[in-house]
Amino acid sequence: MTLTVKPVFTDHFHQTWPLVEDFFKAVLKVDAEEYTIDQIKGLLSQGIWLLLVAVDEQNEIHGVGTIEFINKFNDRIAFITTLAGKNIVNEDVYKQMCAIAKLNGATKVRCAAKESTVRLYKQVGMKERHIILEATL
Repeated sequence: MTLTVKPVFTDHFHQTWPLVEDFFKAVLKVDAEEYTIDQIKGLLSQGIWLLLVAVDEQNEIHGVGTIEFINKFNDRIAFITTLAGKNIVNEDVYKQMCAIAKLNGATKVRCAAKESTVRLYKQVGMKERHIILEATL
């Protein structure tokens, strides 16, 4: 099966949300520390994050991703904030995500990932840049 990654901009977000909400709910069952479903919806509907969908030849959605663009002094970072779906982390999907990020002005792609996911992301060409540690205050 070939997947095509497409951006969903805010003018079509509300039509698409019912089709992608369950992907985000599944991610939140595993990692609910960062965002709630309402926060994800709000960030996407306001255009703060960009929604990406991975669709097959029949336009059925098999996975979703979100990107937050961060302007730094020397680069515009496309930070992957969520990724959900089955078998969507592969070289072809990654290249398509990078192409969309580049069309939106990004010069680099970054993400934060758990150790098990890092191995998966390395397979598509990402490298460790930082290790992020956290403490609750």
